[in-house]
Order: sequence, then structure tokens, then C-alpha cells
Amino acid sequence: MVSDMASSLPYVFFVTFLLASALYASVGHGGASAYLAIMGLCEMSPTEMKPIALILNIAVSLLAMINFSHAGHFSFRLFWPLAVASVPAAFLGGWLQVSNGIFRLILALALFFGAWRLIFDAPASHDAVRRAGWPALLMIGGILGFLSGLIGIGGGIFLTPLLLLMRWAPTKSAAAVSAAFIAVNSLSGMGGFLTRGGHLPELAWSLLPFVIVGGWMGSRWGSGLASSTALRRSLAAVLVIAAAKFVIL
Repeated sequence: MVSDMASSLPYVFFVTFLLASALYASVGHGGASAYLAIMGLCEMSPTEMKPIALILNIAVSLLAMINFSHAGHFSFRLFWPLAVASVPAAFLGGWLQVSNGIFRLILALALFFGAWRLIFDAPASHDAVRRAGWPALLMIGGILGFLSGLIGIGGGIFLTPLLLLMRWAPTKSAAAVSAAFIAVNSLSGMGGFLTRGGHLPELAWSLLPFVIVGGWMGSRWGSGLASSTALRRSLAAVLVIAAAKFVIL
């Protein structure tokens, strides 16, 4: 039983979730890819892993959205076309449930490439941005929403580096928009999961306080004191972890 598992797991297991949530929340992400990787390495059942990662993702992305928005970094102009297109597309991707090893390898290589670009490319001067048209944002929201539903993680892992590399948002605005993007898509996914009769394993309630603490600390740092360079490096670390998840699991 999952409840028995919670009492038998070492304390370091829970601390790892706290640290992962802090790192991910610092760049506006919920941490689903890290949670899935940790649980996969512990040989947990996929039927338990997915709902646990989903509810933890919702909690941390909401905290990140609150802190980044409160600090004045949220852009509704960027967010609304992404969200309008992504929510139905994520539902379609989740319904298809396609699993393909080559597809996962391609995604891993794309994430490694994004991490490399963030580490070695100098950020634009003063976080200078270019205006993104809403048709392009609608298309990207649909594509990323579909990928999110298809592979079971928040689309922010792709959205944040895309916004930065295209120079469509300053670093902290990209984090704020991604946090909201992840939150609405994860809530949609959880709604679909519960609608078809799914239930949340008890282990999730044991992990929730740890990711709430980590998510609050990470997003407070990311939305406040962190420099753009520090956030880009943190995001690069997040992308490497996510890519490793695709290769390992």
C-alpha cells in the first residue's frame, strides 16, 4: 500500500522533493519531471507516480505564479493566447497516450540543447524583448499543450526557454507566464484524471508539505533577489534534469 510506503521511505526521499521543488519554482516551474524521475528511480508504480506528480506540480506552480505575479512580473498579454490554445490541446494529447522511445529521445536532446544555449549564450542586454503576435502564441500554446498531455509533464519545461531564446519576455516574466501556463494545464489534467474515476495516492499528502515549503522558498528567491543570469543557469539545470528523466525512465 502507498500509505505503508510513506512510513517506510527514508527522510532523504522527502528532502529531495523539497530541494527539487525549490529549484523548479525558482524558474516558475512545478517540478513534475523531477518528481517522476525520483519516484521512477525508487521503482514506484506508474499508476501512483502520475497523479502524485500532477498534484505536486499544481501546488508548486500555483505558489510560483503567486510570488512572481506579486512581484510584478506576470504578463497577461503573453499568457492568454498560450492558455486558450494549450488547455484543449493538452486534453487531446492526454487522451492519445502515445509512448515512443525515439520520440522521448528527441525531446531529451532538445532539452539538452536548450540547456546548452542558456548556459553559453549571453542574455540580451537589459533583458530586451521583442513583441510576440498572438497568432504565433496561439500556435505555440497548442503545440506545447499537446506535447504536455502526450508525455505527461507541464509545458513550461519547453515554454520558458522558448520565450527566452526568442526574446519574447524578460527572464522573470517568462517564469511568471510559465508558472500560470503550467498551473492551468495541470489543473485541466487533474480534472480529467478525477473525472474518469482516478484517485490520489496517500503518499501525495505526505509529500505536499515538503514541496510547498520548497516551492515557496524557490519562487520567492526567483521572483525577488535572483539575477537574470542566476535564473538562466537554474533553468539550464532544470532542463538537464528533465532530459535525464526522458532517458532514464
